[in-house]
Amino acid sequence: MPELPEVEALAQFLRDHAVGAVVGRVDVAALSAVKTFDPPVTALSGRDVTGAGRWGKFLGMDCGGLWMITHLSRGGWLRWVDEPNPLPPKPGGKSPLALRVHFFTPEGATPSIDLTEAGTKKRLAVYVVDDPKAVPGIARLGPDALAVTEDEFAALLKGTSQRIKTALVDQTLLAGIGNAYSDEILHTAKISPFANTKTLSADTVSQLYTAMREVLLDAVDRSVGQDAARLKGEKRSGMRVHARTGQPCPVCGDTVREVSYAERSFQYCATCQTGGKVLADRRMSRLLK
Repeated sequence: MPELPEVEALAQFLRDHAVGAVVGRVDVAALSAVKTFDPPVTALSGRDVTGAGRWGKFLGMDCGGLWMITHLSRGGWLRWVDEPNPLPPKPGGKSPLALRVHFFTPEGATPSIDLTEAGTKKRLAVYVVDDPKAVPGIARLGPDALAVTEDEFAALLKGTSQRIKTALVDQTLLAGIGNAYSDEILHTAKISPFANTKTLSADTVSQLYTAMREVLLDAVDRSVGQDAARLKGEKRSGMRVHARTGQPCPVCGDTVREVSYAERSFQYCATCQTGGKVLADRRMSRLLK
């Protein structure tokens, strides 16, 4: 799933490539992706693209005061296409294309952005609104992970009692961090994913805050300016433990381990984060019963 660094990079990509263009035809290939109907997506046509923004993991394109907001979820992505197919896509087809926005640029080009979604679980969401806060998911967001101060961060953790891994990915508590970067942040801070927010000392919270900013800012620096098509690879290349199960930890050399759930998993280093203790893997525990 695209998280704060990738969505920030996509927002900058739209600022660099789409701002100044005029929206042409909007093709909807997956009706289920469009979550709002008033105004309709066709209201974007003929408007100038004037900006782009990010709210947590939500991406927005400002079309003269009318916003197209999207949440890419787990399988969604944005592609910039220099020469899109001029024919409208067939709704309900097997193509991963969910929505296409055509542009007319000042240079006379006619590119598009394609919102696509891989996999069978269709969760990509598109909203057309006058105010981004009209999107329910944005209205519920906590403070942005890169905007929150250390004191605010400490107060957020003090006000909840849950595993720190769960807290970091709770968008109503803190916006922008998902499964991948929470793994990296906890590894950098040398904190167990199962540590409870109530038991973290002030020094540990400060260490976690510093790690969060370090990991996210480094990822933003590596991602912004990249072509949209290369962002996924850039994200993977910067990971030290996430999605590296069975590989050596780049810090201590221990084997990166995994805890699996029904639909997802997370990775950690026992030596760096849990004092050598191997955390219980729920999926394996069920298989062994």
